[in-house]
Amino acid sequence: MIRHVVAWKVAATEPASAALAAAEITRLLSSLPALVPSISSLTVGPNMAYFESNWDVVLVADFETLADLDAYQVHPEHQAVVPQIKALVSQRAAVDFEL
Repeated sequence: MIRHVVAWKVAATEPASAALAAAEITRLLSSLPALVPSISSLTVGPNMAYFESNWDVVLVADFETLADLDAYQVHPEHQAVVPQIKALVSQRAAVDFEL
């Protein structure tokens, strides 16, 4: 099993705009499990504490194999949300590890 973890800092700095951006990222990514068969599980959500130091949104997704993760990365539904998310964020950090 491969766990894919991604965190984003939204570009918006005003709290209400940042919250809207985080909610939109969450909405976009939450649709993917129904559309991308290689996703075993996916959880995504906005940060809810320590706003001055934490990242704004996190995704945790599990895949049976590295090939499944690779399939997700190039899947058209995933590729469709990537530019929408990039337009809302200033930074991205990711790590993939084996469970």
